[in-house]
Amino acid sequence: MPYHVDIVVLSNVPKELGPGIQVKIGLPSKDPWSLPFGHKKIFVERLEEYDLFIYTEDDILITSTNIDSFLQLTEMLPKGEISGFLRYELDSTGRKWFPDFCGPYHWFPKSVDKRDQYTVAEFSNAHSACYILTRDQLRAAISSGGYLVDPHQGRYDLLCTAATDPYTQCKLKKVICISQISDSLVHHLSNRYVRGFGIDQSDFERQIAFMLSDEYSAQAQQELFVTNKNIDSFGWDKVYFDNADHNLLSMVSKKRKNILSVGCGYPSTEEVLIRNGHAVTAIPLDPIIGVLSASRGIKTVESNFEKAFQSLKGNMFECIIVSNVLQHLKDPLDLLSRAAELLIPNGEFIISVPNFWYLNYLREYFPYPIFKKWTYSKSYLTMIDKHHIGNWLRAVGVNGTDYQYIVRSPFLKKISPSFGVFNFLLADRLFVRGRKQGVSANKAVDRRI
Repeated sequence: MPYHVDIVVLSNVPKELGPGIQVKIGLPSKDPWSLPFGHKKIFVERLEEYDLFIYTEDDILITSTNIDSFLQLTEMLPKGEISGFLRYELDSTGRKWFPDFCGPYHWFPKSVDKRDQYTVAEFSNAHSACYILTRDQLRAAISSGGYLVDPHQGRYDLLCTAATDPYTQCKLKKVICISQISDSLVHHLSNRYVRGFGIDQSDFERQIAFMLSDEYSAQAQQELFVTNKNIDSFGWDKVYFDNADHNLLSMVSKKRKNILSVGCGYPSTEEVLIRNGHAVTAIPLDPIIGVLSASRGIKTVESNFEKAFQSLKGNMFECIIVSNVLQHLKDPLDLLSRAAELLIPNGEFIISVPNFWYLNYLREYFPYPIFKKWTYSKSYLTMIDKHHIGNWLRAVGVNGTDYQYIVRSPFLKKISPSFGVFNFLLADRLFVRGRKQGVSANKAVDRRI
């Protein structure tokens, strides 16, 4: 590198790593996962000795190109914004794979913006196993009171929290330079997640190209609903990237050829439907993820309920899929009422939601008394059970014909018979299939339900 670089390695045991490399031994707390938090004290103690401070896990490759890009962008960014990075891996052919695109993590549509000649955007995953701060940025992080703190965890585990505190605790915003995206990528050298989860290079480049296009700048940049929750866990965020849902697919009749998918993320399930001969239309979670649906032959409309249903007026569907969406809405009945108008007589709704009575959810996520403080204005979640869904479906002219509690844990499947009528407490998902009555849905929707 064309820089003077001092390397300090944190370890819980003595190591000889060669001349010029310092090894700091000791855990900040009894938990071995707290080890990464040790870097913060070192940075604070050496605040006046260095121009840049780089924290990285031991399998992330930081190059001089990454540092140069960081320095160039820092000159253009307003105070409080930090140039960040995304991880990539390499498969056996040398193609890039992007493991950070998994679960709920996604680009924030409204964040795409210009910084002088650069275009930046925010990615919802603050963790990239590394960060770089200038002396002034580190000083700001320290002054916030959220940097030099004891090992802790919340939405991220201990290891990840050590790398995300500058953004999550110190009022600093991480942005990715998408107009020079290759300079903002760091290699996760283990390549351990290739094809396990994440997206491939083609899908990654599709999203980047779309965000940089004139077409995108002219679009309404929004999410379909609030997907990131005010809850200290990612478990309740809307999942953007997931494998095909075979439980849901098993409920779709082969005879149902024309299908509407409401709240479509990465179109794994929709791809299977296309391969099985169905025609699929999607209302995507946002315009960026919608590009991936369109690339697979799925008709994609705007990620806005008002505009989407207006553009679909006159279309009729044999099956409407609403997968893990209703709990994210303030008024689920309003969505079902609009969608029911697009459903043919005897057409089917297929709905999936979390089973809020699942024992693990009750134990881990809800303070006691269980439901007292659970309001949409605080959490952006609506608690739902089979009775709510049944009432809503009947109100829009749909009969709930099939309720299925799905136990996905192999261990819980074995013991569920011993729970008898209470075995629904072991299921983390609820699936509902309802059929529209052979006449028009009742427009007089009772909103007191």
